[in-house]
Amino acid sequence: MAKLSIKGLIESALSFGRTLDSDYPPLQQFFVVMEHCLKHGLKVRKSFLSYNKTIWGPLELVEKLYPEAEEIGASVRDLPGLKTPLGRARAWLRLALMQKKMADYLRCLIIQRDLLSEFYEYHALMMEEEGAVIVGLLVGLNVIDANLCVKGEDLDSQVGVIDFSMYLKNEEDIGNKERNVQIAAILDQKNYVEELNRQLNTVSSLHSRVDSLEKSNTKLIEELAIAKNNIIKLQEENHQLRSENKLILMKTQQNLEVTKVDVETELQTYKHSRQGLDEMYNEARRQLRDESQLRQDVENELAVQVSMKHEIELAMKLLEKDIHEKQDTLIGLRQQLEEVKSINIEMYQKLQSSEDGLKEKNEIIARLEEKTNKITVAMRQLEQRLQQAEKAQMEAEDEDKKYLQECQSKSDSLQKQISQKEKQLVQLETDLKIEKEWRQTLQEDLQKEKDALSHLRNETQQIISLKKEFLNIQDENQQLKKVHHEQEQALQELGSKLSESKLKIEDIKEANKALQGLVWLKDKEATHCKLCEKEFSLSKRKHHCRNCGEIFCNACSDNELPLPSSPKPVRVCDSCHALLIQRCSSNLP
Repeated sequence: MAKLSIKGLIESALSFGRTLDSDYPPLQQFFVVMEHCLKHGLKVRKSFLSYNKTIWGPLELVEKLYPEAEEIGASVRDLPGLKTPLGRARAWLRLALMQKKMADYLRCLIIQRDLLSEFYEYHALMMEEEGAVIVGLLVGLNVIDANLCVKGEDLDSQVGVIDFSMYLKNEEDIGNKERNVQIAAILDQKNYVEELNRQLNTVSSLHSRVDSLEKSNTKLIEELAIAKNNIIKLQEENHQLRSENKLILMKTQQNLEVTKVDVETELQTYKHSRQGLDEMYNEARRQLRDESQLRQDVENELAVQVSMKHEIELAMKLLEKDIHEKQDTLIGLRQQLEEVKSINIEMYQKLQSSEDGLKEKNEIIARLEEKTNKITVAMRQLEQRLQQAEKAQMEAEDEDKKYLQECQSKSDSLQKQISQKEKQLVQLETDLKIEKEWRQTLQEDLQKEKDALSHLRNETQQIISLKKEFLNIQDENQQLKKVHHEQEQALQELGSKLSESKLKIEDIKEANKALQGLVWLKDKEATHCKLCEKEFSLSKRKHHCRNCGEIFCNACSDNELPLPSSPKPVRVCDSCHALLIQRCSSNLP
């Protein structure tokens, strides 16, 4: 049928002499035949509630095997009117015919028989050599120009029935052999021209690729030259930087030697002047160290708490994701439960109907047993009567011949009744056997339904266990929320403690300012002693007065007195020393 439909389509299209539409009958029959060929030997894929048998699965494989077929697959999926896989397959066949590549696509499928074995049985048309023959015949369809509108057609609900009347030969067809030979020659010429066009297209594409590769090669050569120039420039800059680095090292070594001598002299002077100041700052430093340690501890605890908070937030997010996923699974499980419930209800209805049938058949069997019991009782009575009749016959033999004739007639009638009863018994036994067989089949059906019920009960138990797991996860989520709330309270308490420690640090700073007294002059601002007006040097160092804050030399500030801000004796300049002594003497009585 495939050979006839392809041949008839080519002959009618050439006689038609223009592009074919979707309403053209031979084209419609060709698609129906191709659909039957692809459906031959297709495996049935069963699922939980239904079964699937479509040709869209093997046609989807063509996209992986032949990259040019991706456009057809994408356009078929984007069509809005198609809802079933069969409709997509029909649209795919029409687009492949319009592209004139149906033979190429199906050839790729037939070569990969390992992949086709997943969709077709071993005896299918596509798995045997006949499939390769059909694919070879499809090459001739490249002569046909088709313009099919796939969007408007209802491809899902079409009925694929082959019209055999189109392929019956007439006497006029037999007489037109010479015309067919001419048409075949024209077709061969057209195929040859199309193949030449294809080769020319491939050559032009190769030329364009070569041009693009040459352009990219020239670009790469230019980039290489630029990179080499950049490397040479960088090497020159590296040499310059190295020479500058060596000069800087020489200068720094000379400066270091000079500074070493200055530092040694400064150390000697500093050691002499530092002895008085060490005792004053030891206590303040200790307090500062203690406060700084406390502050560092609090900051470390804060950092730990912040990291814990981030981890808790991450854990909460992960838990929310898990909860959402489990809610989705629960929704799916609920849907499955509803389906299982509906199946259970159907099975229960079937069980009830089968049980009612069993009850009716048990009643019929009981009635039949009662009838058989009655018949056996009647048989026994008849046997007793026969025995009595035989005795009477033996007694009456001597008496009279007439009596014998009557007894014989009675015995004949009785024998007839017994034969009839025996026939009835045979019929009743056959009925009993049939009823027993029916009962066995019903028991087997009952056993199957019980197995299905047990399977459904196991699934319900699994769903109950999943519910328990979900409740446990909810409890864990509540516990984590409690821990999060407690940690937030702890963070609030730490914040209050931090504010208290900040207030303490500010108090310590104010005490230090009180110790310092007036604002001190900066070392950079003072170049000469305020009293003797001599210039400061390495041997003549700077010293602050703890009363006025001015800078003096060692000779002009070699005095120590206790001040109101500090009970211990502190360095004071000569002028402040004289003023303070005058105040003290005036205050004395």
